[in-house]
Amino acid sequence: MIHVPKKIIVLFKEKLNSELINVTHHTYYNKWLRYYLDFCHKYRHFSFDCNSLPLFIKKLQDKKQTTFQIEQAKHAISLFYTLDLDTVHQKQIKPLSQTQNDLGSNKTVNQSLPKQQTSPQIYNTNNTPDSSLTKITQNMLDNKAKSEEYSSHSKQLQNFETSKKNKMHEKVSTFNKNNSENSVKGASWVRAFNGLENIIKLKHYSPKTLKSYSLWLSKFQAFTKSKPLDMLSDNDIKEFLTFLAVKKNVSASTQNQAFNALIFIFRHVLKKEPGNIKDTIRARQKQHIPDVLSRDEIDSIVQHLSWPYDLVVKLLYGCGLRLFECLKLRIQNFNFDSDILTIRDGKGKKDRTVPIPQVLVPELHKQIEYVKAVYMEDLKSGYNGTFLLDQLEKKYKRCAKELIWQWFFPAYKLTQIPETGEKRRYHLHESHVQRELKKAVQLTMITKRIKCHTFRHSFASHLIQANYDIRTVQELLGHSDIRTTMLYTHTIKSQTKKEAVSPLDFKSKK
Repeated sequence: MIHVPKKIIVLFKEKLNSELINVTHHTYYNKWLRYYLDFCHKYRHFSFDCNSLPLFIKKLQDKKQTTFQIEQAKHAISLFYTLDLDTVHQKQIKPLSQTQNDLGSNKTVNQSLPKQQTSPQIYNTNNTPDSSLTKITQNMLDNKAKSEEYSSHSKQLQNFETSKKNKMHEKVSTFNKNNSENSVKGASWVRAFNGLENIIKLKHYSPKTLKSYSLWLSKFQAFTKSKPLDMLSDNDIKEFLTFLAVKKNVSASTQNQAFNALIFIFRHVLKKEPGNIKDTIRARQKQHIPDVLSRDEIDSIVQHLSWPYDLVVKLLYGCGLRLFECLKLRIQNFNFDSDILTIRDGKGKKDRTVPIPQVLVPELHKQIEYVKAVYMEDLKSGYNGTFLLDQLEKKYKRCAKELIWQWFFPAYKLTQIPETGEKRRYHLHESHVQRELKKAVQLTMITKRIKCHTFRHSFASHLIQANYDIRTVQELLGHSDIRTTMLYTHTIKSQTKKEAVSPLDFKSKK
């Protein structure tokens, strides 16, 4: 790889700063410049000639570079063409221009001339005053003529460089004009990604929401081929959703998730209201009736689980918890005096309370004793406390090391933060529970599709089967809409006195 002169690197960096190029992209711009100069050096092309750029782009296309990378390379080389050529070629012009400023110095002129043209010695062997004076005069005249010759040559060279520079700027401006007119791709979407992250954090949405919306934003960027953000419209949304439905053949829930993500990004990040999207084809999601386990099936699964995963599954079923709600429990969430378990920051950042199963009280106390033992060992090892949400630790600086803030299901190992070197303890990871549950289900040979959320479905279904009020079940599950809770009425057999029968079975009245 060719070595780029330091002069060019400095000038190119100043150019990137003047063009307000994001600092995170400077590395990529420098990479494309280095590749371009190496390409010109290898194939004997002039690096400051715009005609070399199409050949370089053709090479990138042969290397299977993406459209975004090619557009970024074009922009980088276009900025390189606008550099000050006089500054870059200063070392080449300096020896000639220096002779103009040093005409009064006979020594400087002689040093600037080639060795074969250097004047002979001033004094001859006779060393007479008259002959010496004559030779000095003749030498000065010769040096003056040669200096004038060099001065004329230097002016011609500078005029040539100036005209070449003007032509180069004309070619670059024409090239950039054609690109701006014929291409609307390859724009930077960094502003959209940063804005999305800021809005999600400002609204205190879940990190999973940020991950999902960022994924759809990246897919939308690839579909539009990095179209400038100001040129995006509701037609792009329609075409993208049609592409997902027709080409990708995604499910209805995936289409609706993509639609909601793009509408959120348009309204809150790009600050533009989508136009006519009422006629956008929306996939209608079918009603899915969840699988429900019997009490015997639940007991058989728990028997094949080891500690602490068996206790996790018991809480999922006994309290109707979601998996992340169960693993995020802390010591302070348990109130054994009132037999109430408080779920903090559930789905939708909502809190709720559920009764503690009395059959689990001894196991829960045993788990708390285990947490206390781990907590004391962590304090002796000098750990920095548990993980806390948002800015809670900055407000209460000592709460991370307090017992009530420790996880009810702590992780087996401490987590070291690379940025600060701190050692903190996280809760049990979701994937560990899911893996152990899958092994247990395979051992039981149950012919149902079972996941961690299945125990929450079983909790709701069994309560309705026991004739609990649907409004009470809604409160225990934390549903905002009762229609969501009504879904569980389809998972149990009808308990009404009149079972559904065909009209043909009705006895005719005489």
